[in-house]
Amino acid sequence: MPGHIVAMGGGGFMADRASPLDGYMLSLSPARRPHVCFVPTPVGDSDRAIAAFFEAFTARECEPSCLRLFGIPSDPVAHLEKQDVIYVSGGNTANALAVWRLHGVDVALRDAWERGAVLGGVSAGANCWFECSVTDSFSASLHGLRDGLGLLPGSFCPHYDGEAQRRPVYTRLVSEGFPAGYAADDGVALHFAGTELREVVAVAEGARAYRVEPGVETPIEPRRL
Repeated sequence: MPGHIVAMGGGGFMADRASPLDGYMLSLSPARRPHVCFVPTPVGDSDRAIAAFFEAFTARECEPSCLRLFGIPSDPVAHLEKQDVIYVSGGNTANALAVWRLHGVDVALRDAWERGAVLGGVSAGANCWFECSVTDSFSASLHGLRDGLGLLPGSFCPHYDGEAQRRPVYTRLVSEGFPAGYAADDGVALHFAGTELREVVAVAEGARAYRVEPGVETPIEPRRL
């Protein structure tokens, strides 16, 4: 059976080293001490992001590691085959997708999901799993990206309450024919089991997710962590 995907609108360990969203993601793995791989490709393998990941996850019941693709990679496909949880950073969605495809990581991520692994991440690390997304990968202005991995159908928009242009751009794109999908406020995560939305969780009062279709925005109330 396909595994799980946790798409976070914003938050995670970069905002809070003890983020309940990260704990929630780990809890979906049946492994007692899951092997957790951080994939910081969207932020260009930032040393700061990698250090923050290890600071946060060495304090949890897991075996953390990191997959670097800049410089000389060390068999990324083989490394991903051993992981129970794969956590993708925020950053540039389009750049990450391009680099992954060069190294076969796109196929390895799909294979991991199909064998039951937990995949997820924040912002770009949520966008990437969908067919389409709203991104600032190309400029400071937001654009629709139609080149995602496509594990999940439709589209996604992160930072729905955190950046002023997210809501108007996403609703306009969908009204103009962009695939319908989901939006998430900062501090909110959507949990998909296979391709089915199983649950929405949040760490902040009043934060929520939305189903966005042409002319219709339907709030999805979360379970508070």
